[in-house]
Amino acid sequence: MPHIVVEYSANLEEDVDVAALLRVVHDAFLATEAFPPEAIRTRAARRDMYRVADGNPRNAFLAIVGRIAPGRLPELRHSLGKTVFEAVRAHLSEVSARRPLSITFELHEIEQTAAFRHNSIPAPIADKG
Repeated sequence: MPHIVVEYSANLEEDVDVAALLRVVHDAFLATEAFPPEAIRTRAARRDMYRVADGNPRNAFLAIVGRIAPGRLPELRHSLGKTVFEAVRAHLSEVSARRPLSITFELHEIEQTAAFRHNSIPAPIADKG
């Protein structure tokens, strides 16, 4: 795993291709090589009801939460978070220059007591050519 949820205010769709944003987030996690590709799940959650800061309808938000299994060192978790956050900021730099935009990223460890998983997605097959 990780499981990544990209939550965003609906007005962000005026300026952002959400599918492209999901690729940026997903590819940033892949690029860290900290997780097997078959374990990464990235999804978006559009929020139609929201209020940001002073309520200006131009204000937008993007809140990304990644959940990972426990056991990675704090330095690695920090590096993972920074890699993803910087990729998103770079991708949205023009958007945030045009409109008020709040971007947050949090990486959480999943408490394992009541976490259950099944994954039949195979690992990618290496090119043998």
